[in-house]
Amino acid sequence: MHNFRLALAQINPTVGDLKGNARRIRAYLQKARRAGADLVAFPELALTGYPPEDLLLKPFFIEDNVRALESLAEATRGITAVVGFVDKDHDIYNAAALLQDGKWVGTYRKNYLPNYGVFDESRYFQRGDRTLVFVCQGVRVGLSICEDIWQPTGPLAAQVLCGNAELAVNISASPFYAGRRSERLRMLSTRAMDHTVALAYVNLVGGQDELIFDGNSLVLDERGRLLGEGKPFCEDLLMTDLNVRNVFRARLLDPRRREERRASQGRSDPVEVLTLPPLPQTKSRLRPLPAPAAREALGDTGEIFHALVLGIRDYLGKNGFEQAVVGLSGGVDSSITAALAVEALGRKNVHGIFMPTRYSSELSRLDAEALARDLGISFRVIPIDPIFAAFLEALQPAFRGSAPDQTEENLQARIRGTVLMAFSNKFNWIVLNTGNKSETSVGYCTLYGDMAGGLAVLKDVPKTTVYALCEYLNRVKGREVISRSVLEKAPSAELRPNQTDQDSLPPYEELDAVLHLYVERDYSLEEILQSGFPRDRVRDIMRRVDRNEYKRRQAPPGMKITPKAFGRDRRLPITNRYSY
Repeated sequence: MHNFRLALAQINPTVGDLKGNARRIRAYLQKARRAGADLVAFPELALTGYPPEDLLLKPFFIEDNVRALESLAEATRGITAVVGFVDKDHDIYNAAALLQDGKWVGTYRKNYLPNYGVFDESRYFQRGDRTLVFVCQGVRVGLSICEDIWQPTGPLAAQVLCGNAELAVNISASPFYAGRRSERLRMLSTRAMDHTVALAYVNLVGGQDELIFDGNSLVLDERGRLLGEGKPFCEDLLMTDLNVRNVFRARLLDPRRREERRASQGRSDPVEVLTLPPLPQTKSRLRPLPAPAAREALGDTGEIFHALVLGIRDYLGKNGFEQAVVGLSGGVDSSITAALAVEALGRKNVHGIFMPTRYSSELSRLDAEALARDLGISFRVIPIDPIFAAFLEALQPAFRGSAPDQTEENLQARIRGTVLMAFSNKFNWIVLNTGNKSETSVGYCTLYGDMAGGLAVLKDVPKTTVYALCEYLNRVKGREVISRSVLEKAPSAELRPNQTDQDSLPPYEELDAVLHLYVERDYSLEEILQSGFPRDRVRDIMRRVDRNEYKRRQAPPGMKITPKAFGRDRRLPITNRYSY
């Protein structure tokens, strides 16, 4: 028998855009057919986009999704396809439709529904209770959806032992965070080796609100070796020729298979085996595929950089915005935000505004102007000191006898937020917020001021990672896009004379280390102290994090790039008297 030609269609759907997503699926069906694919698989909920959230509570949305799937079946003449959609009978299911030669021939329903982190699928879906193996062009294929494959004794075990599956196809919508690709590869390689099965994993790509899906689809052989990988952070059609005879050959050499098969005879896992009629072979299917191109490893910082670019591009593009405005301060946060925006949108669609007061240094103005010039974006200087002075004068009678404090500092931040929002309203530019995770963790930010914006680009990016992103950008561009002056000067909000961030915060290296342990790993005070940090400082950081939940609830959405982001991942009450 010829090699089995598999296509993984790593596409970027938009939540709710049933017609647009169906068009995208049809286009990739045609590409896969022209390339001679026997089977093409699309990601989890590719038809609805992921996650559809409370759209799933609208019966008419579910019905429209089913009708869209039925119309898609007509586009599968001469090919077999797996498409993620929402199935319904007495309840709804996260499901995969099996389409072949113009017909909807089978359905698999997700068995394991994740209900942790950013996932809340149990809120919406009923779990499936059956396992599906289908025979496509003589190859026995076990089908599963995302979380199913993460379970060591999940559907794959039954598909292999009771259904004799030679190839496992998992359709997924797995959100990105730094290091996620390597985690998936280790897990999938383990599954392939444990079950002596070829394994294909197709992942969604694109930005959806706070979530970024990185693609990085994978095909592995029965020994867990990587055969092919989809491109990161962009759409791709990954084509692979599989010799499934190697699976049978490997199983003959593995005596544990016989023991496991005997032990499985009494299993209660129902396995449905669906034999599809063979489709006619064409010469195009027999043409060898080109060798996969070598892929350069991005590293964690590179992955974060490209994830943020994709997140900006899709957030704006999918929500009808074409241009963005950034308040440039001459600091690292606004500098990397503007640079990421240029990568995502192009220089003509990014605008920088420098808004000095009496406390702004000349160096900050020069650094902001130099950055705008290097990036090729428009640059405006709008002095806000006259507005600040007017506020002070108007408030002076009420504030008489009170010494200047954070009130006056925050007035400047709020004026800047108002100016940026004015440009947003006038020109339909979205304001890109520049606050980072370190600052928002401990409330070092101003409500209705520097927290204003439509998208918080660095919301889940610690300050130390901001510096790493700047260095990465300079390295890949081969020049100082972000100057050494910006990278080496002490961070400052410049809201009072000679102010630096470290007047109010620990050094960022120390702050980020404590925040990682407390926010992302949920360490207790005593556990954090074992890393050698001073007790009073750790306690102060922890209290600030908890005390400023109310601020973070009012912040704009921002992309997730760490294992635990504020918001969808970490949901703590604002009113909270728990103490350490």
